[in-house]
Amino acid sequence: MLAGLAVTFAVAFVFARLAKRIRQPRVMGEIIAGLALGPSLLGLLPGDPVEALFPADARPVLQALSQLGLVLFMFGIGYELDFALLRGAGSRVTLVSLSSMALPMALGAGLAVLLFPLYDKSQLSSDGVLAPAIFLGVAMSITAFPVLARIIAENGMQRTRIGAMALACAVVQDFLAWCVLAVAVVIATASGLWPLARMVLESGLFLGVLLYVVRPGLRRLLAPERRRAVGSSLIHAILVTGLLVSAWATHEIGLHAVFGAFAFGAVVPHRHIEVQAPQVVERIEQTSLFLLPVFFTVTGLSVDVGGLGRTGLIMTVAVVLVACTGKYVGAAVSARLTGASKAESRTLGVLLNARGLTELVILNVGLGLGVLDSRLFSAMVVMALVTTFMTGPLLHRLGFHEELRLVPAPVKNADNSV
Repeated sequence: MLAGLAVTFAVAFVFARLAKRIRQPRVMGEIIAGLALGPSLLGLLPGDPVEALFPADARPVLQALSQLGLVLFMFGIGYELDFALLRGAGSRVTLVSLSSMALPMALGAGLAVLLFPLYDKSQLSSDGVLAPAIFLGVAMSITAFPVLARIIAENGMQRTRIGAMALACAVVQDFLAWCVLAVAVVIATASGLWPLARMVLESGLFLGVLLYVVRPGLRRLLAPERRRAVGSSLIHAILVTGLLVSAWATHEIGLHAVFGAFAFGAVVPHRHIEVQAPQVVERIEQTSLFLLPVFFTVTGLSVDVGGLGRTGLIMTVAVVLVACTGKYVGAAVSARLTGASKAESRTLGVLLNARGLTELVILNVGLGLGVLDSRLFSAMVVMALVTTFMTGPLLHRLGFHEELRLVPAPVKNADNSV
């Protein structure tokens, strides 16, 4: 296990540096590194090096580490969701968000119905098509908010109107997608009407406790005007304990642990944390980034691109085409209808098509629930990589620099030099 972890971190670092050189987010290099350490690349070498590095008795520990990194990461995603982006955003953000989510969701659900005869039913938790259709629809409709924010920042678009609009749309879509995904999880795991109702009630109770007990309690505890300030070490302990308890609670309800960590991050009073101890959240995020390569490797162990075969290749092509068409058309057409220029509409369609890490999180949830088989899981992972890798080159191909960038006016000195 220790040797496997050493190789995982070393290879992730090298691939992250390579990704940065080709103007891709570092996380994409880490994802590729995880896939390379699985059957898709390392497994092609003689002597079964995958089993030597990641033997069966070590994989449960790796899985536990990957889940820890995942819930820490999802806390950060919930914490970073800036709902202030939606203030004054108007009807354009609402329409673009809903249409660029509804169209790929509908296309993905329809594709799931068409591909369902090709599923390996022995890997599914039930024989019904409803849960796989809803799940594939959600997976198609997601936009990777953290990766999108990284792409926008690295391309200098954070000061543009279209960059802010893309982030606002991603916030809406991520929030709605996790809500719909929770419904899909309930449908997939509930064995009858009463278990379904119980999960819904318990989920509502959990959210109620977070909103009306935990959030007000944290506000009072972390209020800057308190006579005795709370130390950063105590805040760190409170946040880590809270996110882990929330993750455990949603797991016990029957949902995935990522829902609890995400919800806890969203209800934490940001202003109080930023005033009292802004470094605490950064520490948690750094820990999650340290552990995420393990998550990518565990994911890569379940992906065998070489084993897709002809049927898997057809699945992959269909998934990529449906994903790109649904996102691009849904975003670009609705943006154009609300008054955006052609350049803005095209750029927005390209930006919202990025799936990245968030997609892998959702796919791992689906694989664990038995609503995806391994072949479709591999096809969807390929789609996540393709849609994210193509974002940067397409942005430069569209020439957004000239048409969309908001350049500040030149400042002249006293001698009239710029």
